[in-house]
Amino acid sequence: MTLEAARRLGKPYDQLQFISAHLGNGCSATAVKHGRSVDTTMGLTPLEGLVMGTRSGDVDPSLLLFLQQREGLRLAEIIEILTRKSGLLGVSGVSHDMRSVITAADDGNSRAQLAIDLFCHRLGRAILGLAASLTSVDGVIFTGGVGENSAFIRGKVLSHLAILHPEIDPKLNEQHGKQSNGRISSGSGLLCLVIPTNEELMIARETDRLTP
Repeated sequence: MTLEAARRLGKPYDQLQFISAHLGNGCSATAVKHGRSVDTTMGLTPLEGLVMGTRSGDVDPSLLLFLQQREGLRLAEIIEILTRKSGLLGVSGVSHDMRSVITAADDGNSRAQLAIDLFCHRLGRAILGLAASLTSVDGVIFTGGVGENSAFIRGKVLSHLAILHPEIDPKLNEQHGKQSNGRISSGSGLLCLVIPTNEELMIARETDRLTP
């Protein structure tokens, strides 16, 4: 995504700094400085970091002991809950699919609304934290199923980034940037882009690079 962003901007990839948010059933955000990933929300496993479809994201480590003592759960059972029964599904009680959660929230489901608020606030906080690994932010990139297709979620996430001065263009955002080379922000302020994921292309490029 950052390679494509640099191409669209017509600027050298190794002179730019981006924060990329890949939002789907699994979610992560990454700070990319001059062509190198320098920070990410994921840790030893994908469980660390952002709230996801069924993964909790960051939790207090003492939570594991709390659940063990209060509920009598084994460690493997707790990890299973945090991995497969938490996140949007666990908080909303509706679904791991953001589309279903948004529909439920629109119908007045308070738990679904809480899940959306948590998802967006935690992502906004993570993006601001990743900015600490950069010297400037040339743009924020949204990608993945939710990142590419939910104007509502993008707008809500950007509302938490006021300190970076994003100026979202509602019309471009609703079009998912398809009529503006990916851009969903106005001409001033923080550049915000929607760029589709193309993992197969990157795999092919890396294979070609490594093949004699």
